[in-house]
Amino acid sequence: MSMILSASVVRVRDGLPLSASTDYDQSMGMQECRKYFKMLSKKLSQLPDRCTLKTGQYNVNFISSLGVSYMMLCTENYPSVLAFCFLDELQKEFITTYNMMKTNTAIRPYCFIEFDNFIQRTKQRYNNTRSLSTKMNLADMQTEIKLRPPYQISVSELGSANGFSHIPVGEYKGTGKISAAPHQRLEPVTLPGIVSFVLSLLCGALNLIRGFHAIESLLQNEGEDFSYVIAFFLGTAACLYQCYLFVYYTGWRNAKSFLTFGLICLCNMYLYELRNLWQLFFHVTVGAFSTLQIRLRQPQGKSPDYNV
Repeated sequence: MSMILSASVVRVRDGLPLSASTDYDQSMGMQECRKYFKMLSKKLSQLPDRCTLKTGQYNVNFISSLGVSYMMLCTENYPSVLAFCFLDELQKEFITTYNMMKTNTAIRPYCFIEFDNFIQRTKQRYNNTRSLSTKMNLADMQTEIKLRPPYQISVSELGSANGFSHIPVGEYKGTGKISAAPHQRLEPVTLPGIVSFVLSLLCGALNLIRGFHAIESLLQNEGEDFSYVIAFFLGTAACLYQCYLFVYYTGWRNAKSFLTFGLICLCNMYLYELRNLWQLFFHVTVGAFSTLQIRLRQPQGKSPDYNV
């Protein structure tokens, strides 16, 4: 019998469960599938916004939008179109009921457990296809699924269900070889972001020019310290890497930006004798400003009214 078995609402950035259905089967097979729920919850920020995981008798489907992911477990023969339509209904109701401030500041697991009432009602409707609204345009949904099919995640890519191993970059069916992080889109560029990008390039160019001058001075005067040359080129590399982090999404992006800013500070501290206070202040301020803009430009969520 094809049916939806359970559903969960999870925060993308840290996998915190916000709500879930509470009447799922306690069999061994179902318990194993719940482990896949937890594994996927830890990797949501690295995965595309619509995916399917086939685990034999069961399928796990999920969509992510505006920092929240909506996951469901169903039997393997449950229609994919209805599965994603079900998730779309959960998404629209959750966004209508709870604002983003509440979901972003939640610290307690299942703090929106009352949303289970809606999950249960919707699940009952979708498990009884005769009760579904006749207004549902399945043709449009099927077309959307064909045009943009969900990424297929295999169990082997997840590794051990008990070990919570890393999800390697694999080849998703029908999509070719992809890496989740590079394909993650960032929010549109703002004017302060453009300014920070240009200033970072400027600082990198200044460091590069001073580095070549330091090499010339080193060749002309054997008493010069080669470590200054290294400091200038490290500063150049750090500024250019900040530009890269601003433009492209990578794993641990925020941590990398802070480490890069730290390297900029260390290089300028070492070059204290070769630069005046205003120059040092300029380079460190630009580094801090670029770090802030990297932090503010987060991965882009899909609009809440998109159709599945």
